[in-house]
Amino acid sequence: MFPTILQVLPALHAGGVERGTLEIAAAIIQAGGRALVASAGGRLVPALQALGAEHFTLPLTSKAAIWGNGGRLAALARAEGVDIIHARSRAPAWSAWRAARLTCLPLVTTWHGTYNENFPGKALYNSVMARGARVIAISDFIRAHILARHPQVQPRLRTIHRGVDPSLFDPDAIDPARVAALRAAWGLSPGQPTLLLPARLTRWKGQGVLIAALARLPSPPVAVLLGDGRAGYAAELTRLAAAQGVPLVLAGHTADMPAALLAADIIIHASTEAEAFGRVVIEAQAMRRPVIAADLGGPRETMTHGRTGWLTPPGDATALTQTLAMLLAMSPQARDAIGAAARADVLARFSTAAMQAATLDVYRELA
Repeated sequence: MFPTILQVLPALHAGGVERGTLEIAAAIIQAGGRALVASAGGRLVPALQALGAEHFTLPLTSKAAIWGNGGRLAALARAEGVDIIHARSRAPAWSAWRAARLTCLPLVTTWHGTYNENFPGKALYNSVMARGARVIAISDFIRAHILARHPQVQPRLRTIHRGVDPSLFDPDAIDPARVAALRAAWGLSPGQPTLLLPARLTRWKGQGVLIAALARLPSPPVAVLLGDGRAGYAAELTRLAAAQGVPLVLAGHTADMPAALLAADIIIHASTEAEAFGRVVIEAQAMRRPVIAADLGGPRETMTHGRTGWLTPPGDATALTQTLAMLLAMSPQARDAIGAAARADVLARFSTAAMQAATLDVYRELA
C-alpha cells in the first residue's frame, strides 16, 4: 500500500507551488495512498478536495505561529497515520521540521525559489529547506544554487523538473468559445493583436519592462497582464501605460489558463530576477504559442533560442522591443512552426506525469 503523505504549504490560492501540490496529491491518490494537505486555505481547496485529497486548515502563513504549527502538524500526523511530511515553503518547513522531529517521520523539502540571503539571519531561516531526508530541486538552476550553499545535501538531493499536463494544455482540445469569452471579458475585438504576460503583479515579474518595450513600437499591440497583485502597483502600471500610449488590460486571475494562453498571439515572460523554473513558459509552449522569455533561471533549461522560442536579456526593454518587432513581422506560418517545435520539445522533456512519477519514487525511497 502506498504511504500517507502530508504536504505542507502556506496557502492554496494560485501559483506553481499550489498547482504542484495538487498534481502530487492526484498522483498519491492514483498510487493508492492518502493525500493530506495542510495550509491556511484558499481558492484551490475545492479543487484539491475534488481529487479525493483531504485538507486541514492551519495558520501556516504566519511566521509567528511557526513553533505552534509544529505541534499542530505533529498531532495531525499522529492522528491521521502520516508516513512522510513534505514541506514546500520556508516558514511551513520549519513547522514541518519540528513535527518530523516530534514524530520521528521523514521530511521531504522542495526548493521552489532561490531564497536570497540579503540580511542577517536569512541564511539560517533558509537552511530549513536543506534539512530534509530528501531535498527536491525543481530545476538544474536550483540544484546548482542549493549545492553552492549546502554542498552536504548532494547525497539527499533529487532534481525533479516541473511539468505540464499535455491533455489539459492541448490547443486542439480547447473550445473556441472559451477563448472568445476570455477575449470578450478582456475587452478585445476579434483579431486584435494581443500580448499576454501571465504573472503576479509584482515589480520583479517585469510588467514595467514590457510596457517600456511596447512604447518603442510605432503601433503597439494590447498588453494583457494576467494575475493578481497589489492595487498600488496595478495603478502605477495603468498610469505608466497611459502616459506611454500602450494599450493595457489588467485581467486579474483566471481559472482557465489554457484558454488564456490561446487567446494571445505572443506570450511574454519578462522577469528581472531568476525564476526557479518558470512553469508558465512551458505551459505556453505546450499551447504552441510563440514565447519570449527573460534569459536567466529556469527558462534557459526549457527553451532553445530561435527554435522553440526566444530569450532576451532580463530588464532590457530595447532588446525586448527588437524581438517583439521581429516576431510581429513574421508570417503566421513561421510562428506556427516555432509553436509546434516548442510543444513537441516540452512534452518530450517536461511532463506532469514524469514529475509525479519521480516524486512518488522519492516517497518510496523513504517509506
